[in-house]
Amino acid sequence: MTTTVTAQTPADWPATEEQARAVQDALRARVVLDEPGPPPGTGRVTGVDVAYDDERDVVVAAAVVLDAATLAVVAEATAAGRISFPYVPGLLAFREIPAVLAALDALPCPPGLVVCDGYGLAHPRRFGLASHLGVLTGLPTMGVAKNPFAFTYDDPDAPRGSTSPLLAGAEEVGRAVRTRDGVKPVFVSAGHRVSLANACAQTLALAPAYRLPETTRRSDALCRAALRTAAYPA
Repeated sequence: MTTTVTAQTPADWPATEEQARAVQDALRARVVLDEPGPPPGTGRVTGVDVAYDDERDVVVAAAVVLDAATLAVVAEATAAGRISFPYVPGLLAFREIPAVLAALDALPCPPGLVVCDGYGLAHPRRFGLASHLGVLTGLPTMGVAKNPFAFTYDDPDAPRGSTSPLLAGAEEVGRAVRTRDGVKPVFVSAGHRVSLANACAQTLALAPAYRLPETTRRSDALCRAALRTAAYPA
């Protein structure tokens, strides 16, 4: 059974790009990148994703908890609310985090590792949604994105498990990871309290049959379904 709650935008939430960038600058210093994170296949792992209806000014977030060993669904929750920030590239976390936090808080069990449909360190300001969410919650987080954003990479070798650096100039900000033989890679970055190597291993463990990890597939389906039925938030 899915728990559904209403998300509220905090009273002190940034209202301008300048304010949002100042928050990013303050929180970025708290990102932890020297912890390995939980081993793949252990404990719980939670996928989070967000869907919007701009015409109705509604955002819906979904959190789906999986057993990391079996990938069976343990619990799931959704949260709907008003969109909390305008669309600005590089500041998307400010549109999404209030709803994501509400969905995570509504879960009946600890989420374990959180996998975001998006970016962590692979972000123009090195502070994507996964890093932002990790700092605010203290949870280990990582990002798995469908495209490389503004970064460059060489195509990994064809076999599943092949990787190549995702680069901002000479800096490795993530890795392109081949989850299926000969299929376009996904783009993995560390968020908070998870190493890049472990994030790549987690991605492969979570993607036994499809290009996208099960965390992303299931949370994406849930938030899209919830958006279709979401009442206009008060």
